[in-house]
Parts: sequence; C-alpha cells; structure tokens
Amino acid sequence: MFRFAYVIVASLALFLVVRAESPNVVFILADDLGREDCGFMGGKHIKTPHLDKLASAGAKLDAFYVQPVCSPTRAAFMTGRYPMRHGLQVGVVRPWAQYGLPLDEQTLAQGLKGSGYATAIVGKWHLGHFTPEYLPTKRGFDHQYGHYNGALDYFTHMRDGGFDWHRDDKVSRDEGYSTHLLAKDAVKFVHEYAGKKPFFLYVPFNAVHAPHQVPEQYMKPYAGTLKGEQLKYAGMLAAMDEGVGQIVDAVEKAGVRKNTLFVFSSDNGGPQPGVVTDNGKYRAGKATLYEGGVRVVAFATYDGHIKAGSTITEPIHMVDWYPTLLKLCGGKVSQKLPVDGLDIWPTLTQGKPSPHDAILINTSPNNEAVRFGDWKLVVRNGADDPDGGEPKKKDKTDGKESVELFNLKDDPYEKTNLADKNADKVKELKATLAAFAKQAVAPRAKPKGKDFVTPKVWGEKD
Repeated sequence: MFRFAYVIVASLALFLVVRAESPNVVFILADDLGREDCGFMGGKHIKTPHLDKLASAGAKLDAFYVQPVCSPTRAAFMTGRYPMRHGLQVGVVRPWAQYGLPLDEQTLAQGLKGSGYATAIVGKWHLGHFTPEYLPTKRGFDHQYGHYNGALDYFTHMRDGGFDWHRDDKVSRDEGYSTHLLAKDAVKFVHEYAGKKPFFLYVPFNAVHAPHQVPEQYMKPYAGTLKGEQLKYAGMLAAMDEGVGQIVDAVEKAGVRKNTLFVFSSDNGGPQPGVVTDNGKYRAGKATLYEGGVRVVAFATYDGHIKAGSTITEPIHMVDWYPTLLKLCGGKVSQKLPVDGLDIWPTLTQGKPSPHDAILINTSPNNEAVRFGDWKLVVRNGADDPDGGEPKKKDKTDGKESVELFNLKDDPYEKTNLADKNADKVKELKATLAAFAKQAVAPRAKPKGKDFVTPKVWGEKD
C-alpha cells in the first residue's frame, strides 16, 4: 500500500514539474502584411519598434511558407495538414459559405486544451461560422474574441451588411478600433492565466488587411513621406505593432517571458506590392504561387532556446507548427488523418536542416507549385474562381500549360525559367505534384446562393 502511495505521489510530482515547464505560446498572425514592411526584415518606411525588438531576441525565418490567401493558411496552422485535404485550397471562406474547416479535424487548440492548456483566439477566425459546431469555442478554444470574417470594417465591425464582433461566440457590442480591442483582450487573457496555467494565445489580427482604416494619430508620422492607401496602411501597421508591444509587456510583467514562445507571421504575401505593400524583390504577391505570395515575414522567439539575432534559411511551412507545438507542449493527439507538418524544433533550436524534402505550395484544379530542396516548380493551366464558379481556362497562358522551374538558391526572385533546360527535373517535380494532387479533395468553394439573406449578426440565425 505504501509503495502504491509512493508511486502516486511521485507521479503527481513529475506531472507538476512537467506542467510547470510547459511553455506558453503566443502566436501572432498579421493579415496581408508585406514581407519587407517591418523594420526587422529590412523595411525602411514604417517604424515597427516592438516587432523589431521581439524579432531580434529570436530568429528570423527567412524561408517560411504559407498559403497564397488567408483561410487556407489558417487551416494549415490549425491542423498541420495542407488545405487541399480540407477542400480549402481555392479562395477563402466567404461570409455566406455553408462550409468550414471539416469537423473531423483535430485542431491545434483541441490538442493543447487536452493537455491542460488554457486556449484563446483573439482576432479573425475565418474557418467557418454557418452552424455553431464550426465556431472557435467548439474547436478547442476556451475563449474567443473578435470576428469570423475577413475584410471587416475596423470601426463599425460590419461586413456586407452583417455585424461581426463576438465574445465567446456570442455577439459583443464593444465599441472601438478593432486592433485596439484585440490587443486589450489579449493582454487581459495573459493577466488571467500567466503563472497559473500554461496558455496558448492565438492572436490573428485583421490588420493590415483592407479596408485600410486607422485613427488619424497613427498616420501623422508618415504624412510627409507616404500618401493615399499606403499612408493608411503604414498607420495600421504602426497600430498593430503597438498592440504587439502591449502583449509582450503583459507577458513580461506577469514574469513568464522566459517560459513563453512567441511566433509572428503574415498569413500570405502582401497584396498590391510596390503600390501599398512591400515584398522586396520577391516576385508578385498575395493570391499567387510565386515567392512574393507565399514566402512571408516571420520570426520565432523563445529566450534561452532559440538563438537571439539569428536567421534561419531552411524552408519550413505553416503546417509544421502543429506537430512541433503539440510535441513541445505535450499536447494530446487524436488526429487520425495524415499530418503533413513535421517537427521543426531541431531546425529552430539546433540549426538542423529542414525536415522536408518537398513542401507543397498548393495544388488546385488549375494551379500548383512545389518546392523540393532548392528547386521550385510552378504549373498553371488557367485561373481558379475563388468563389467556386467555373474555372477560367484561359489566362495569360492562352489556354496552354505554363511550366516554370526555378533554382531558388541561385535565383530566389524567380527571374529565370529553367524548365526547358532541365526536363528531367520538371518530370520529377511534376510526379511529386501529381502524388499530392491524387490525395486532394474537391474545392468546397461555391457561389453565393441566390436565396442567401445576410443575417443581422454573422454566426447567428435571424
């Protein structure tokens, strides 16, 4: 009996030690942020002191890949699976969509909650809201605050005639600029749980996505150098940077900075590069398969674990955070579906090579791309309709298949197409893409129903 009691006590003590060492995770996702708009990535026009300071304490992720648009990136993060497995590989989840992230997927939040974490999403969900089962508090989040749709009005919190602001998946009438409200709520969550329970705080800001709206005081520092939409965009980024600073300050004041992993990324490349956003020399931007659309601004900071001031050039993908965080945090995995993500902790902390051979950029009915080592293949047959209509078979390729092969080591900006000179490599990477495409499900996107009526509050039935 005494031996049994000793085993129970020893096991409990070990459990408490493990829980005490479980890191907090603060994952901040910007929306439509240009790769080189932040100071720490070489940006010169917009001041981002809080992001710069946090990035300098960790590692810049120079070859961090996401999806071309936002809902697919969020699905990849939540499940560790490429969006082509969810049917979310084309477009985003529109306000009227009668689908969302499939319910048979175990989310990252569910896995962490199952191991004792307090979980919160403060920001944009964008993974379905047409029935209650698809809402964040039904997908593993203890707390939800923010909005379900994209392209939200930052002041009125309206989208296409419906109100879209919620707390714990019930309508919230909080007034104010959305970036300010989100930062305030995130700080409140940190104060509530820091030091008491390990927490996973996911903060997907709607900044800096259009419509470009921001209180005037944030634009004043840039009024002499920037104009129009770019001026508003600069103010929006400055406001978000301020919010990030408030969250970090809350973590530090709570005394848990040393046990907190911070991750920051954009959900896709910047739209309108050179006009509003800055993706540097990387080709194109949001909604494309080129590097400017999918190779985004990102960093990871964890004091004492990730080398401060470092840059990681190994290619990794958003799907990798799912298995990495579950393993790091002792999360419970009940996911019975194939996970595409791989553990990148040795890459982040020990300088090990990327665990990937191939990274799927995307595969859809008309467009696909893959990176394999230093090689990247982009194949286009037309334009996929993001709203689920008939795909357009003719675009700039005049109906003919466009095949582009790049060596990203020598040509990171994708200026030279090597397909004609490397037929064997093209054949090899096409076979890799074909293997992925064989596993894809049909895109779920559908046109807006003719009888669809916008509800007064998104996520509620009138």
